[in-house]
Parts: sequence; C-alpha cells; structure tokens
Amino acid sequence: MSAYLITDVEVTDESLYAQFREQMTPAIESYGGKFVARGGAIEVIDGSWAPTRLAIVEFDSMEQARSWLASAENKAFDDIRTRSSNINMVLVEGV
Repeated sequence: MSAYLITDVEVTDESLYAQFREQMTPAIESYGGKFVARGGAIEVIDGSWAPTRLAIVEFDSMEQARSWLASAENKAFDDIRTRSSNINMVLVEGV
C-alpha cells in the first residue's frame, strides 16, 4: 500500500533551500520516492491551516518511506534543512 510524506515548509533562506532541494530530489528518488506535488499554488478551502509551501512524496509503502526517513542520506540533510526552513512533516498511509 502506498504512503505519502507530506511537508509544510516555511522557507527562511531561499538560496540555501534551493541547494537543499537540488540535493534532496535524487536522494528521495533513490529510495523509490516520487514527488506528486511540490511548491505549486495552494488554495485553502476550509479551516485555519495556512501552508506556504507544500510537498508530497509518494512511496510504495510505509516501510519504504520509513527507510528513507531513517537513512544516512536523509540525516545528512538535517543541518541544511534546519538552517534553510521550518518544516512540519507527516507520513500517511494511502488507500
């Protein structure tokens, strides 16, 4: 069953975040992840959630997503991620 990693990103350093994004994409893809939404237009339909930038990555399974999250490749991005943005992240199982 598929799984989706959803991030709500507030970019605090555009140039540093661009470096992070460039490095992150091939790393996620190497774990079978595929971006299905990334930084496009957002329209709030209901409620008070006001995300500024969303990214959704699809994985084949929760296990595959967790493998990426626990990977050395992902951990290597922690410093640049925290210096360039504030991120809220959830992992949800698909149907």
